[in-house]
Amino acid sequence: MLRDAAAGGRSVSIGREGGDVVLSTVGLDRVLEHEAGDLTCTVEAGIRLSQLRAALEPHGQMVALDPPGDPTIGACIAANLSGPSRHRYGTARDLVIGVTVVLADGTIASSGGKVVKNVAGFDLGKLFCGSEGRLGLVGRVALRLHPLPEATATVVGPPSAAGALAVLHSTLVPSALDVHLPDRVAVLFEGSPGAVAAQVRRARVLVDGEEAGDEVWHDAAERQLAARGRLLFAPGRLGELLAGRAEGVVRVAAGFAYVPEPVDDPRDPAAIVLAKQIREQFDPQGVLV
Repeated sequence: MLRDAAAGGRSVSIGREGGDVVLSTVGLDRVLEHEAGDLTCTVEAGIRLSQLRAALEPHGQMVALDPPGDPTIGACIAANLSGPSRHRYGTARDLVIGVTVVLADGTIASSGGKVVKNVAGFDLGKLFCGSEGRLGLVGRVALRLHPLPEATATVVGPPSAAGALAVLHSTLVPSALDVHLPDRVAVLFEGSPGAVAAQVRRARVLVDGEEAGDEVWHDAAERQLAARGRLLFAPGRLGELLAGRAEGVVRVAAGFAYVPEPVDDPRDPAAIVLAKQIREQFDPQGVLV
């Protein structure tokens, strides 16, 4: 379809309206391989996170992505989506170890492999993360997995920069550290029951808080999904950001906040120019929109 569209001068959009041809990966929803011993799997890009979680859970494993909603793996890559556990596990960019993509002219290209330590070829997987469907269609993905934690617990406290930074600069190892304005600092711990309990005790002192349930993270996901902008802040400016905002989901270590209002593109102007130049190299005819 991409080859024919390019030859016919038609535009193509992937997973959204906008092109003369609209492509969907909804039918590409299989788990192709799962190497439980290597903590890796290969899936088609149309599989939804809920489907993949259900397939991995009986093996005691997970894909450590928790963006709001139930996006496909392809959407996670195209938008480099992430959720609170980005603090510990990173984004889709950090979990992709191989991809097969279809370029705008119909060329099929593969990069990476099926093992975590891989140096085979150019790293198209990382390049395609955040590409917004403008470099090509992601067909299949090899992913790094993690063991399911034995126990989880959440600690919440007042929404202060001091509490959040105390946790960030401590020896604690949280899986998530957010400030949910105007309500709370929220800290997630995962691991063995003993280790989680010990960290919870210490975190309660640091944030002057108490334990809470999973509803804290469900609420954060709804706020992130409803956000219309993403605001960057420099290291050391957390207190200033919190003092100047009434609402937002602040990813403390990542240095950004999901906010209710639209904001200008936070990228450096040079990065915007570079992205345009890369798109022109991958899609000189401007097929993908």
